[in-house]
Amino acid sequence: MLLERFKEHFSSDFYFIKGKSVLVATSGGVDSVVLVQLLYSLGVNIVLAHCNFQLRGENSDLDESLVRKLGEELSVETHVKSFNTSEIAEEKKLSIQIAARNLRYNWFFEICENHNIDFIATAHHADDNLETFLINLSRGSGLDGLLGIPAKNGNIIRPLLPFSKEEIIAYAKKENLAWREDESNEETKYTRNKIRHQVIPVLKSLNPSLLKNFGNTINHLSESRNIIDEKVEEISKEIIKKEGDLVKIDIDKMLKLSNSKAFLYEILKDYNFTEWNNVFELLQTQSGKIIRSKSHELLKDRGFLLLREIKLKLEGKTRYYIEEDTKEIVEPIKISLKNTDKKRTVSKNYVLVNKNLVTFPIILRKWEEGDFFYPTGMIGKKKVSKFFKDEKLSKFKKEQTWLLCNAKNEIIWIVGMRPDRRFSIDSSTSNILQISI
Repeated sequence: MLLERFKEHFSSDFYFIKGKSVLVATSGGVDSVVLVQLLYSLGVNIVLAHCNFQLRGENSDLDESLVRKLGEELSVETHVKSFNTSEIAEEKKLSIQIAARNLRYNWFFEICENHNIDFIATAHHADDNLETFLINLSRGSGLDGLLGIPAKNGNIIRPLLPFSKEEIIAYAKKENLAWREDESNEETKYTRNKIRHQVIPVLKSLNPSLLKNFGNTINHLSESRNIIDEKVEEISKEIIKKEGDLVKIDIDKMLKLSNSKAFLYEILKDYNFTEWNNVFELLQTQSGKIIRSKSHELLKDRGFLLLREIKLKLEGKTRYYIEEDTKEIVEPIKISLKNTDKKRTVSKNYVLVNKNLVTFPIILRKWEEGDFFYPTGMIGKKKVSKFFKDEKLSKFKKEQTWLLCNAKNEIIWIVGMRPDRRFSIDSSTSNILQISI
């Protein structure tokens, strides 16, 4: 009996739901109606949510009415919202399917946040999972795509994944449940529907145990995924270092691996890169080349690949002025200033300067071509660009480095790196300013 099997599955794989609230995505179709009834039968604290996408005229309104009636019959809270999906899709240049999906999940997350609901349950089942697998297979997906639909993804759960469409319909008929059919599911102009109606029936005719065997395949692939994850984690400890927001990948150690490209893919696959051939070429290309995804930048810098998130650049303001009575600034970096009588050893985090030699306001800015300074510990002056080169700073590090200058634009300190000796203190200095980051 499906209810007993569902109860056993839910207790085993979704034990963490006990005492929690669940928002059930309820379309009015047989899958979601059965999911609602099963969760309700188990005593789960459920809330229903229905999206009326206004794509099917009167039928969309009838779906909404059924869900409202279901909520009333079970005496559970029901949320309904209508969307002008076609207009939104056109405005945002999205397909109807993608627009509807974005609208649906954004609204579900909003409900959960506003009403302190813990989880979102969707009614994806074994047939859906097989369809997703075949779609990804046809697109040349990697292992992650072949794992199908996850049973849990963040706060989204899918308790019906082990059960077939046939079982779900049989249960609905046995329990005399009311549901509505979405006639658009019969159309074959969409890839998923073509696979559902034209491919899977043929596969099932060849092997009646297709869904069961597919479930076994998914389990085997999941176990393989776990082994790969463990190995990648082990190797990552050897070849990856984190320096603040920067991830450094040791190229020499990477190239010594028997499957360096595969490991590089595993390490970077969550950072939205798509041009993988270009990414792999960074292992062998000249220093300075950058590959960008929509969220991250990957730089070849000598013996390392440097990864960082792309952050919005500050618009307009390129110089920050610090008046004499200022004790602290927090933008664009945090800097504190105070008078002191201690002549401590200077570190990378602070510098001591002779305040009598400083003209205010102090200027905080990025380096510019032609900048030079008089580094402490050296004779003569040096171009900042040459200093950066000698220090082997990457392009990313150069972009992140700030200069602290006096009102005459003379460099006081390459922040966090080297002060200018023109402003250094000595044994006779009495007016000392400590500048710290």
